[in-house]
Amino acid sequence: MQTVAAPVPDQANPTQTRPEDRVPLLSKVAYGLGTGLDMWGHWLYPGVAYAVFMAYLGVRPEWVGTALMLNRLLDAMSDPFFGWLSDNTRTRWGRRRPFLLFGGIAAGLGLPMLFLFCSAGWTEKQIFAYMLVSSILYVPIMSSFNMPFQSLGAEMSPDYNERTRVMSVKGAIQKVMEIANFSSLQVATWAGTRWATASDTGAVKTDTLLGIQIYTCALGAIMIIFSVTMFFSIRERYYDYVITAKQERVKLSEAFFTTLKCKPFRIQLLFTLAFALGNSVVGGLGYIATRYIVCNGAEAPAAEWNTWMGVAASIGGILGATLIAQIAHRLGKRSAAIATCLLAYVAYASGWWLYTPAVQWLQVFYSGAVAFVCAGFWMLSGSMGADAMDYDELDTGKRREGSFSACSSYTQKLGLSLGAGIPGWLLPLVHFDAKREGGMQTAQTIIGIKTILIGLPLFGVTVALLLVLRFPLTPQVVADIRRRLEAKRGKV
Repeated sequence: MQTVAAPVPDQANPTQTRPEDRVPLLSKVAYGLGTGLDMWGHWLYPGVAYAVFMAYLGVRPEWVGTALMLNRLLDAMSDPFFGWLSDNTRTRWGRRRPFLLFGGIAAGLGLPMLFLFCSAGWTEKQIFAYMLVSSILYVPIMSSFNMPFQSLGAEMSPDYNERTRVMSVKGAIQKVMEIANFSSLQVATWAGTRWATASDTGAVKTDTLLGIQIYTCALGAIMIIFSVTMFFSIRERYYDYVITAKQERVKLSEAFFTTLKCKPFRIQLLFTLAFALGNSVVGGLGYIATRYIVCNGAEAPAAEWNTWMGVAASIGGILGATLIAQIAHRLGKRSAAIATCLLAYVAYASGWWLYTPAVQWLQVFYSGAVAFVCAGFWMLSGSMGADAMDYDELDTGKRREGSFSACSSYTQKLGLSLGAGIPGWLLPLVHFDAKREGGMQTAQTIIGIKTILIGLPLFGVTVALLLVLRFPLTPQVVADIRRRLEAKRGKV
């Protein structure tokens, strides 16, 4: 019979972290490496799709937007299955780690396939079909890695504040990984010029498609190295408890429907959805704004500025994840999330003035400010989700991190899919035309792009703020939940 620990006494300070709950820094860093696979496997593609498929290959923007929307929706559909599968996996290496290894290797091998077999000689319909088919094949591969990866983050510590520290390190590393996304077009432009085939006249035109093919091959190799490193460096804290308690298998229906019965988690899902919707608009339209507003349609300067904006986003993200984690430690996660939403109003609204051809470097500050609030918000959302999982365990007696992570990912990607697809459909309404001579857009079109870029994120932040205000898990409530759990099933 399993030994049940006696209830622990109330702590005078529920924010005090026990020594045994602390996660070693090297383990936090190893876990953070997974953000490289997440960023490159999930977000590189929508970040370059308009530049590669619309600007270079000539696919109309609404088709690119539709392909991106379907890509994210398919991603969301495959997540619940792999979340459920990892919850029910029992191996000598744990529930999550085998997926980190084999799913990560497959994701690295598959990344270049999103571009590798596409040809500039194809028709618009053929390229659109390739976008759909390659996504159908690759998206489930990424889910097989990402769901166990996201689930593992909630298992690394049972402590309220240590979870925030884990997510803070993860968020800081993620911002470093994002530089590869921001610099992708500059690297692709260089590689596409370096290895492009000269025309009959001897002129060499930048082959953006070739450049991105070379670049994704390099990133895929790094993804494989990261996945192997994670497998050998990370411990699954809750796995022994699951085996010892002989937890029943989680039903597939629990990966979504039963999980939604958890009220704190429903609130967390909805504010994640709202924030993701606005944030993905920035990701999809950021390059468009840089190239067609700031650089007047010029490709090479836009790619270079995109790289510098990535550097600014990395710096801003690291600062955001670090400083907002400190606010959460002092005031609690809900108060920190409220403060982050208020800062997001300023960050997003500043784009109206910072995207200007008169002073091009101002856009760098916009990128850094948006990254600051986004890094803080996603860090808090992940940590608050882990608290909701404890709430659910107290209610159901099961650890279902995979199901929760899958449901959270589904909702987040629903927002991201809408945010990625909506700009493609709205751009024609503001008379955007990538084929205009020199890429120059009318003043009316520029105002329209700015309105979409700023208006949708501000709407998303407003909805997110109203929902955060309703989140019920304060530090005291979470401390009480932990005491009751440890009295019931012992410490982990």
